Amino acid sequence: MKKALITGITGQDGSYLAELLLSKDYEVHGIIRRASTFNTERIDHIFVDFHDPGAKLFLHYGDLSDSEQISSIIYNVKPDEIYHLGAQSHVRVSFDIPEYTGNVTALGTVRILEAIRRSGLKIKFYQASSSEMFGSAKPPQNEDTLFQPRSPYACAKVYSYWLVNNYREGYNIFASNGILFNHESPRRGETFVTRKITRAIASILAKKQQYLHLGNLEAKRDWGFAPEYVEAMWKILQQEKPDNFVIGTGETHSVKEFVEKAFNYVGLDYNKYVKIDPKYFRPTEVEILIADTTKAQKILDWQPKITFKDLVKIMVDADMRMIGLKPIGEGDKILKEKFSNKWWQRD
Repeated sequence: MKKALITGITGQDGSYLAELLLSKDYEVHGIIRRASTFNTERIDHIFVDFHDPGAKLFLHYGDLSDSEQISSIIYNVKPDEIYHLGAQSHVRVSFDIPEYTGNVTALGTVRILEAIRRSGLKIKFYQASSSEMFGSAKPPQNEDTLFQPRSPYACAKVYSYWLVNNYREGYNIFASNGILFNHESPRRGETFVTRKITRAIASILAKKQQYLHLGNLEAKRDWGFAPEYVEAMWKILQQEKPDNFVIGTGETHSVKEFVEKAFNYVGLDYNKYVKIDPKYFRPTEVEILIADTTKAQKILDWQPKITFKDLVKIMVDADMRMIGLKPIGEGDKILKEKFSNKWWQRD
């Protein structure tokens, strides 16, 4: 039985990845931060008490800012694969806390790679790189596009990206970068724009919210469905050789388009509810991102099933259900049609 260690297991991607690996009969270990309140709701449905003989999911307290903790966990678990998803991942927030973002998002990667190097173990390492690294680079962006980061978060991710390449070449570590473009789901954090939109729509329908405050509606992104992207992560570590891969849909849509489609889906005019608030604008903006996934299609045999329109409906339905409303149902129908063998257990 393979062992995998996931940083950021309580996040959107970490929770889906844990489910995927469990479905493939992995023993899964996750690193969580010790806090006064629990933040494990995304994985509670798959967690079995570790005293149970059938347990395959184990959680360990650790912090990406503490190299001793990270080294100890890796040494004790001895994983076959490490999926490094943990980070301060909110781009707008990174402008407010750039030092913390660098410490966790950039140096956290150093601490894990150093622990792998010093352990002498044959561990495959996956780095969650980001399309934000491309910044103002001309689209479409692929593995050969030069990075032009436009935020402290993106700069931290560029540091991690090149560190992975250096450890791969310098120490013969199986270390790969997955350069993932925006990917969303009903488990997306509520402060991220897509989830903020769909959650607000449900609240407006339930008469619990009057307006939705947003920033730049003209920013364009390549948006996909998170469960499909964690499958790409797994595929990247199953290759014979480590490498870097761009993962996305190859389409771009503006925040405004997402708003329009989401409100139209429930029969509302977004102009009556959306207000622009300057505090949500970034000091430096990334205008447009589009993935060129030619390499991933050819080598990984990976291609997304869920379209932009599908994604909007799936997320609105889920947030309507979450707030106690009957969903429109088209999103649920799409999931049943396109994922007859769905391996994740919620949403």
